[in-house]
Amino acid sequence: GTIQVRARAAIESREKGDRQSIIVSEIPFQVNKAKLLERIAHLVREKKIEGVTDLRDESGREGIRVVIDVKRGEVPEVILNKLYKLTPMQTTFGIILLAIVDNQPKVLTLKDLLKQFLDHRKRVVVRRTRFDLRKAEERAHILEGILKALDHLDEVIATIRASHTPADARERLMEGFGLSQPQAQAILDMRLQRLTGLEREKVVEEYRELMLLIEKLRAILLSDRLVLEEIRSELVAIKDTFGDSRRTEIIPDQADFAIEDLMAEEDMVITISRSGYIKRIPVSTYRRQRRGGRGLMGATAKEDDWIEHLFIASTHDYVMFFSDRGQIYWLKVHEIPQGGRAAKGRPVINCIAIQADERIAALVPVRTFDDQHWLMFATRKGTVKKTVLSAYGNVRSTGINAINVDADDELIDVQITDGNNDIVLGTRQGLSIRFHESDVREMGRATTGVRGIALGKDDRVIGMVVVRRDATLLTVTEKGMGKRSELGEYRVQKRGGKGILTLRKTDRTGVCVALKEVLEDDELMLITRSGVIIRVPVKGISVIGRNTQGVRVMNLDEGDLVVDVARVITEDEGGPEEPTGDEEPAPAEAVE
Repeated sequence: GTIQVRARAAIESREKGDRQSIIVSEIPFQVNKAKLLERIAHLVREKKIEGVTDLRDESGREGIRVVIDVKRGEVPEVILNKLYKLTPMQTTFGIILLAIVDNQPKVLTLKDLLKQFLDHRKRVVVRRTRFDLRKAEERAHILEGILKALDHLDEVIATIRASHTPADARERLMEGFGLSQPQAQAILDMRLQRLTGLEREKVVEEYRELMLLIEKLRAILLSDRLVLEEIRSELVAIKDTFGDSRRTEIIPDQADFAIEDLMAEEDMVITISRSGYIKRIPVSTYRRQRRGGRGLMGATAKEDDWIEHLFIASTHDYVMFFSDRGQIYWLKVHEIPQGGRAAKGRPVINCIAIQADERIAALVPVRTFDDQHWLMFATRKGTVKKTVLSAYGNVRSTGINAINVDADDELIDVQITDGNNDIVLGTRQGLSIRFHESDVREMGRATTGVRGIALGKDDRVIGMVVVRRDATLLTVTEKGMGKRSELGEYRVQKRGGKGILTLRKTDRTGVCVALKEVLEDDELMLITRSGVIIRVPVKGISVIGRNTQGVRVMNLDEGDLVVDVARVITEDEGGPEEPTGDEEPAPAEAVE
């Protein structure tokens, strides 16, 4: 096993809280303080640890006190983690619980080690008790002889006076009074002062105490419980005599520092373009520069590229990428390349280990993989699946299977839900179905799912909407027709049905190519088969009933078709741009 030892440090505010300092009050016992300070100073000079303004040794009689002043605006917790990571303020050394057990070396567990210690203490207490008992019994035996001599004092004195030698006196005492040799010798060695009445009382009292002790010692030897009580009382006595407050803090196991522990947590604006370029920009970039009410322009996209996804996430968050083949890949936000507002970013395929034959179908930013949220999947052939978010917390660099997708099917969308959302699926032939997500039972990760909508011949799902906002449902067809309908017109029904009409398909409209949830201020990008792209505001598309063909959204060249629609997200945070005079959409007339 290993033991990790780290210095004790605290963060203190100074100068009315504007600045903070890291106060180190204890360091590992094997660390030299002077070398530690030299190491910290070296790291600061090499800029491996930034944000330190001063390093002082204020140690004295009260103990160690090393003060590390932190710049205003820096995060002292991050600097402290770097100190633990890069200096001997935190060290790890190995231990092995090797002991001689029954004359053989043996590696013990902590429990076995404690048991061996307890067994050893039992043996010590038992052997010591036996020794004390033997000595007490020997002393009691001597006292019994002395008391017998005191009871026959005159006869004992006469016997001693009549003897010619000490040996002769000892023999006469043993024969005349039934004494043992040790008792007779003790009487001969006794000083005359022991013959007084006061000394006799002392002998009687000593004998009485010895008998109580002998009784106690015999009871201990006959009871394991009393042996354990004796061990406990001895350990408590040692603690009371030598114990002091714990100097080493026992804390949960500290794993190796992740890179997130060495960087301040900061909110980032994540953008992903239509052609798959990703970047992150600090939120503070927008907040600091926003002065004129117009906001800041982001990347200047090419005519055939634009920002399709934008969200705010912490540098400690994850972004989950789902491929059309049902694989999931993770990317930490801090691993996304950071760029300026005008930077294009980096291709997503260079950031995750996606296969050459896969493409990104959906992405979901997530803070934690908890049990209170779910992922809703939808495939081209109408299959849906709901899996708890925590099932995808086993992050692997090579990705894992998120959903089983049949060879003739593909994943088209994945969205996060809270368990109380409605789901809308739209099809190529102008049908849609709305059902509550509770109608989809929860499944494991490597599963296919259940039927969300029953598809007719040559029909397929074109989009999934998770109803969260008071928005309208947009449907766009391949011949440039489109319309918005109120979500209230789509009744909630059971999953697996054929659904209801969302757009009346005719030769003039062609098949549906997109189903989107949109707001009045959103903008759309329409892409045609020949590569023509048009950007249109949603407010120019009428809100009409379900059983209609819609309005003209885009004029197409002969033989050209709309192949995809994307909702445009702008990086501007300011107010709306001033009109140029040519951006107002021409009023469209509904075709019934």
